[in-house]
Amino acid sequence: MGLNYRQQGRGMPVILVHGLFGSLDNLNGLNRALTEQFEVIAVDLRNHGQSFHSEEMTYTAMAEDLLELAAQLQLERPAMVGHSMGGKAVMMAAGLAPERVRGLVVADMAPVAYQQVRHQDVFSGLQAVIDAGCQTRKEADAVLEKHIHTAGVRQFLLKSYSGGSNVWRFNVAALRNAYENIMGWPGLPVPYDAPVLFIKGSESDYLLPEHQSAVQAQFPRARARVIQDTGHWLHAEKPQVFNRLVQDFLLALS
Repeated sequence: MGLNYRQQGRGMPVILVHGLFGSLDNLNGLNRALTEQFEVIAVDLRNHGQSFHSEEMTYTAMAEDLLELAAQLQLERPAMVGHSMGGKAVMMAAGLAPERVRGLVVADMAPVAYQQVRHQDVFSGLQAVIDAGCQTRKEADAVLEKHIHTAGVRQFLLKSYSGGSNVWRFNVAALRNAYENIMGWPGLPVPYDAPVLFIKGSESDYLLPEHQSAVQAQFPRARARVIQDTGHWLHAEKPQVFNRLVQDFLLALS
């Protein structure tokens, strides 16, 4: 079973990968910015969007999906851009097949295991919508609001609301069961010795100074940029700055 994807533009191939609870639409702004100069392939990861559902949700499995798609589309050494969980997926793809990945952009994610539980309220809200049998987006939002007070988070999740018997496009049960894997990190089999750009949101706690040794050990040619006054959703909060950093990095690779 292959990943759902959208392919646009011409030039050096670039694969865009969303984060947890997302879909290929999440990086639309970057997609539009890149298509004039690159061939852009935006994907739905397994258990997300319109891609297949599976009980297996490891970074090795996600990385192998990306590499399989690249082979299917006959992409010649694509670059990969990943946000959050998608950042870990592209890091693992580069670690598994370094000769097949030209370079990486990792948005606000470190190659480490996170100990803090961050999404309990989200899973509670998603399950509550399922249990309530919500028939409209408005009903689903009202149920979500009891668990998730930030309107922007609810609106992000509701982009994947489909209604009917399959309320959510992402596989809530599989993601919840695999949450330890998603927050974890097995490490790369070998260091990835090609260019990598880490982009951090200044107000986010996902990529911190104490992670620098783990970054350098696994990605010896990594460099980092910080976007000021942004959090984890840096690509949505300051899209022009984010898009320019990615464009400049990719142009240097091409």
